[in-house]
Amino acid sequence: MAPTKAPDSSRRSDRSRRAIHDAALALVTEVGYRRTTIEGIAARAGVGKQTIYRWWPSKAAVLMDAFLDLAGRAAEAAGAAPGETAPGIPDTGDLAADLKLVLRATVDEMNDPALEAPTRALTAEGIVDAKLGAEFVHKLLDPQLALYVTRLRAAQEAGDVRADVDPRIALELLIGPLMHRWLLRTLPLTHAYADEIVDYAVGGLAPRK
Repeated sequence: MAPTKAPDSSRRSDRSRRAIHDAALALVTEVGYRRTTIEGIAARAGVGKQTIYRWWPSKAAVLMDAFLDLAGRAAEAAGAAPGETAPGIPDTGDLAADLKLVLRATVDEMNDPALEAPTRALTAEGIVDAKLGAEFVHKLLDPQLALYVTRLRAAQEAGDVRADVDPRIALELLIGPLMHRWLLRTLPLTHAYADEIVDYAVGGLAPRK
């Protein structure tokens, strides 16, 4: 009699985690963060509540992990290395062109329905939940902002950006307008708008003649 092959527990765990991630993202998209519950996530994923609590201490932890996994998959599809939350900013020697490429990709992500709803939900909840907001910044935003700092410092070394410019403040000239328009829905978020932001920002950062 042929030996029975033992179940692969690691594969089963991976499937369960992915099902939980997908369920959490679907629910936060459909009903919002506040109305999403551990019970609802478990029912949608087809697992028991205790399975979720064995891996995560809270609803916020589940959703954060699910969103980071989603962002990581989107980043890898865009060319990031495995484990990175965003692809690196290219350095072709043309700062404006490099930034336009990245900001256009950011616009596409912000307009992607699969990312938009959970991003809005977590962003909004992070405003009132300081702990969740800090985790969102630390795990997702800071690694992305660090890429801008690296590229702007390289531009400083090349003489394309003034030496007295603080890269951490300068990057907010690029990201801030996008977030403002996206969060408040004041006007459409487009590639043309991203290009204009870069032109305005780079013109202000360039060495004075």
